[in-house]
Amino acid sequence: MRYRRLGNTGLAVSEIGFGTIPILQGSVPVLPDYFNLSEEDALSVMGHAFSLGCNLYDTAIVPEYGDAELKLGKFAAHLERNRIVITDKARFYDGNEMYQAVLASCENLGTWADVYFVHQVDPGSEDEVFGKGGALDALVELKQQGSIRFTGIASHYYDILLRGAADRRVDVLQGSGNVLERGMLDRIRTEPLFTGKGLLVNKVYAAGLLPAFFPVETLIGTVLSYPVSCALIGIGTVKQAEAAMRWEENFSGFVPTFLQVLSVLEKHGSPIPCDRCQRCACPHGTEIHTVFRQFQYAFMGKEYWALRKLNLGIKDSARLCRACAQMPCLKMCPANIRIPEEMEKVASYVLQRSKNTS
Repeated sequence: MRYRRLGNTGLAVSEIGFGTIPILQGSVPVLPDYFNLSEEDALSVMGHAFSLGCNLYDTAIVPEYGDAELKLGKFAAHLERNRIVITDKARFYDGNEMYQAVLASCENLGTWADVYFVHQVDPGSEDEVFGKGGALDALVELKQQGSIRFTGIASHYYDILLRGAADRRVDVLQGSGNVLERGMLDRIRTEPLFTGKGLLVNKVYAAGLLPAFFPVETLIGTVLSYPVSCALIGIGTVKQAEAAMRWEENFSGFVPTFLQVLSVLEKHGSPIPCDRCQRCACPHGTEIHTVFRQFQYAFMGKEYWALRKLNLGIKDSARLCRACAQMPCLKMCPANIRIPEEMEKVASYVLQRSKNTS
């Protein structure tokens, strides 16, 4: 296992981080009936990853990640605390709520969190998070008190991560990216503001879908070819820990281009050539890149989950797209994607699949 600097925190973290979603037990709000790992098994898997060199463990507050935070706390109790780095998070944007959430997390863990993130910051919540008395201010206060060591912002939106990169209060960022959804990583690589900020990357396997199309070592090697601190991999079995922690043993050094990735996926469906760079903007408020992502996930194997999300507004989005006279998205897209045509394709796909499942 190799280690990288976590920005300017002074911490050295393993290139592979342990994502704790797979060790949770029972149903959780964001992932109902997802996993069901006992405490004994969870501790065993975390211990095996540690024996292979993993020193960063990422979790979230109860009940968002079920009981994963509690299990991680029990695992940490068996070690010298400074031998692992714990990153935690909560989906609260108000300062008072975040303050209480961190205290609850520390109680669940039985120790401090090295980094605590405001989780899932989106365009609707960012001003509250970054504003006076918001969640970020609360994290700064908790850092000063010693409840946490460093502050973090976690988001799937490039512009929000960029805002965090420019904010001196933020120590570490957490974003998403993989061989397919690499547009945000491409932008981060060329933006000087990210220099000095620790960066954790999740969704390396795209919710577990990409290993069906690419070797694990290719998925991890691609993400680690970017200037990131750590690739977070959801791990729920010893076999998964072995594959992730020993990725370099089978890595040829080959990093596929975006076009090469599309050529592989084209054998199984009709991918949209969108890398989620997030440069497109819709005057009607449609998150074009999110719609395209859900479509990709649907044909890659998570159809029920993806269709459920697409059904939340794809008909209206497609209608507004057809009627749009401005179409600024076409000028913004560096890949020259015919966005109205692709939106129509997605809408037709959703309609057809919905009929087939009804």
